[in-house]
Amino acid sequence: MAEAMIEVQGVAKSYPSGDGMLQVLSAVDLSIDSGERVAVFGASGVGKSTFLHLLGGLDCPDTGSISFRGQRLDDMDEPALAQYRNHEVGFVFQFFQLLPEFTALENVMMPLLIAREHSSDTRERATELLHQVGVKARSHHFPSQLSGGERQRVAIARALVSRPSLVLADEPTGNLDVDTGLRVMKVFEDVQQQCGAAILMATHNAALVERFDKVLEMQPGGSLRPCSPIPRKPVGVQPRSYE
Repeated sequence: MAEAMIEVQGVAKSYPSGDGMLQVLSAVDLSIDSGERVAVFGASGVGKSTFLHLLGGLDCPDTGSISFRGQRLDDMDEPALAQYRNHEVGFVFQFFQLLPEFTALENVMMPLLIAREHSSDTRERATELLHQVGVKARSHHFPSQLSGGERQRVAIARALVSRPSLVLADEPTGNLDVDTGLRVMKVFEDVQQQCGAAILMATHNAALVERFDKVLEMQPGGSLRPCSPIPRKPVGVQPRSYE
């Protein structure tokens, strides 16, 4: 059996709260294969964002382990962990996190520039991704000049520009209207199929979950369980195509 790309075993995380500790995640287990689309479904505040931060190497679990292609993140030294975050993982945040003083194109190029990739195709790669997500015509506009859906598409392009193995998307449609959210999800699917990256999306949007290979529900207290039956989608949402 092929080894999973991401393997999570017994992960728990707590934070100080008042005089005690708040249990955010508890005994979480999960495996993600290359190219797999996984949704973590649940209400706001149950620990989905914390879980994504741990998977992305932005924080460390209290107990348990997270491994990427057989190597535990907590065994990586800082240069190796930075390499993992910069090259293997692409982040899409709910509130975009675009740099306001840079254009859409410059925002997409930024991960490559930070990684000191100044090859001749850096601008070309970023431009092509903006084309794929449908906002190439807005390349030289600043974030303040873009709509919410356009900013989210730029954020998706930025997450994919370094050709990551894993895309972590934290409520990427949470502050968009239904139609724009579904269009953004279609962009994810199209670009992901071309790049071959695995996607882990945290969402509380029941309209999206049927578009994933695996759906898990995060419970209060931070445990994961298979989400069955899948929450019913609203009328008018197109079913996922398997062609």
